[in-house]
Amino acid sequence: MRGARRAAVLTATAALALSGCGSDNGGPYSPGAWPGRHSDARNSNTTVSDGLDDVTSSWSRATGGAVGSPATVAPNGQITITSATEAGCNIFSYQMDNGRKRWCTRLGPGVADVSPVADDVANVYVGEAGGLFSFTENGQRRWRIPVSGTPRAAQFAGDESLVVITHFGQVNIVDPQTGMLRAPLFDLVPIPGVADGTNIPRQDPDHGLAGCFGGSPDCPVATTPAIDQDTGRIFTTVWRPGADRAALVALRYPGGDNPVVTEEWSNVDLPGGATTSPALSADATTVYVHDGEGALWAIDAETGQPRWNHDLGYTPATGPAVADDGLLVMSAGGTSGALTALRDTGDGVEAAWDRNDVRQAGVPALTANGRGYTVTQSDDGLTALVFDVADGRTLDEEPLPDATGFSVGTAVGPDGQLVATTLSGEMYVLDGSED
Repeated sequence: MRGARRAAVLTATAALALSGCGSDNGGPYSPGAWPGRHSDARNSNTTVSDGLDDVTSSWSRATGGAVGSPATVAPNGQITITSATEAGCNIFSYQMDNGRKRWCTRLGPGVADVSPVADDVANVYVGEAGGLFSFTENGQRRWRIPVSGTPRAAQFAGDESLVVITHFGQVNIVDPQTGMLRAPLFDLVPIPGVADGTNIPRQDPDHGLAGCFGGSPDCPVATTPAIDQDTGRIFTTVWRPGADRAALVALRYPGGDNPVVTEEWSNVDLPGGATTSPALSADATTVYVHDGEGALWAIDAETGQPRWNHDLGYTPATGPAVADDGLLVMSAGGTSGALTALRDTGDGVEAAWDRNDVRQAGVPALTANGRGYTVTQSDDGLTALVFDVADGRTLDEEPLPDATGFSVGTAVGPDGQLVATTLSGEMYVLDGSED
């Protein structure tokens, strides 16, 4: 069965490539992949691929440097990951089935903390200080465009445009085929003009990158935007000049002829500011984001008004995994590593289940058939955990050899493979047993 799904994905991908003059035909996200940092445009940490009930180690690779962002997986199973290496390549692409390196290259500062984004034919989009690149699945450079700052993780809009926001707050709407802008640039942080002083120097494009962990005035946009592909709303966090914290902001990119990006609302009432990437509910009516004091907030996507907030007692490093039925599976954070799930009831939240016996050290990923993947910690190191999303019970555990610390992200392959990446730079791929 797994092989049949693999063949279907490869056949569909080949057909798209042929119809679009090869792998230069950039397109949107495709089902059966984990093409972005949080999987999809909603930042939901979910996939339409079915998960596995039991997993076994397939292969692992060391990148040679620290990894600050999860690996991503194209529809054909090609994995791309970035790493803070001191020399040689700092972006790598591997085959899912056997771990063979397809290509690698070296980009400038900032790339190590950003997950590349893949389209439906495995073209890759990734930023460096001052620029945004696109590569084919074979590592050939398609185009590079200059930007102000360093791009954070990109997303696809409903019209298949690439939405790229730099850490300086510059919003770029890009044609993925040509690299040309489809809308005028929009700056979330005002650019100093004559009235502000004519001798204000232009910042280097990598200025403030160290402050992107958690956000700071030097890194106004430290997170990955979430996009409602039906309405064109773009949700992002922004730390504006003079503010003491980041705000949650909603923009609108309407698409069509002569589109202009506009700001719809800004919510600055979150205690300690917004600290994680926003995540959208399945119907895109609710935005979930964590504040700086340990609470999860549900915000009305249209108005920016709070619906409810819930004190977790800790501040996770990433947002929740958001299932289609309103279940929210929490990431680890602070001193609490419990694996927990909450349910959005519309006007509040209730506990669904709680695994206090599990010391979570990763980011949950949810699959279409109700399976969840994450990484846990024990006295012997890190372990990949497969759990039932309905009640949290353990279905399978598999040690990650020589893995220490914590996992920066979990991804899912087109056949349900579990891909875990650690901060120290190890990537582990786990597959199911052969039929």
